[in-house]
Amino acid sequence: MQIDLNDLNPMMKQQWLQHAVAPRPICFASTISPKGEVNLSPFSFFNLFSTNPPILIFSPSRRVRDNSIKHTLENVYEIPEVVINIVDEEMVQQVSLASCEYPRGTNEFIKAGFTEEPATIIRPPMVRESKVKMECRVIEIKSLGTEGGAGNLVICEVLRMHVNDSILNEDGSMIDQRKLHHIARLGGNWYSKVDPSNLFEVEKPNVKLGIGIDVLPETIRTSSILTGNELAQLGNVHEMPVVDPAFNDDKLKSIFQYYAVSPDDMEREIQLYAKELLAKHKIDEAWQVLLSLP
Repeated sequence: MQIDLNDLNPMMKQQWLQHAVAPRPICFASTISPKGEVNLSPFSFFNLFSTNPPILIFSPSRRVRDNSIKHTLENVYEIPEVVINIVDEEMVQQVSLASCEYPRGTNEFIKAGFTEEPATIIRPPMVRESKVKMECRVIEIKSLGTEGGAGNLVICEVLRMHVNDSILNEDGSMIDQRKLHHIARLGGNWYSKVDPSNLFEVEKPNVKLGIGIDVLPETIRTSSILTGNELAQLGNVHEMPVVDPAFNDDKLKSIFQYYAVSPDDMEREIQLYAKELLAKHKIDEAWQVLLSLP
């Protein structure tokens, strides 16, 4: 299926894009007007764009329905300060309630049952229930258009973070990713949550370069058993492994004994065993198993 966005109305563009570009982290933004009216609203067009300087960007888009702009955007034009509160599973229903289009002057903290907590260096309050709060100065607002659905990039510099001790690792030196159950936005009414059951680690190449899939031995590179992801795990080593004479593996011995009269079956079983090891992130062992191929 091919979709030409120029042929779609703004609402359908929004639906296709929000279903495809997901999950998106949620910026729960608290702002304040010159009259002291507090506003609290979520935005899923949001992410981290720089660490030095520390820059977050979120986008309060013009409403597709009537091309009006949101109170958050009005506030940051007049008082360029915002607290970005991170959303987790324990507050998602309240965050959704705060997204209602209440009249100007309505305090969503009260409507959604959140607690105002004074910020330390800016005027808008923080959400006490949020486990990560970032006090930000708005350094630029960039309009992306004047029609309904057009975004407005609110570029924010993070001045100070507040992190709940309950989500820190054992020595208190960093956030434990398994403890902060982020909520992310998808298309329509769909959300997703991050918890230990759906977390996994991928070893990232840093200073040293991975050898790459293209230099893997042909019998491995053209395998019908190993997937692209698994080949990439093998190609992420920094130099081509060599056979380790000290490698001793009972299952590999059994494969050689049982399939000695059938080389094709032996190769298949060896690759299946390597696949099993890769699933357990035992890269070195998987390499040794594959290097045993005749």
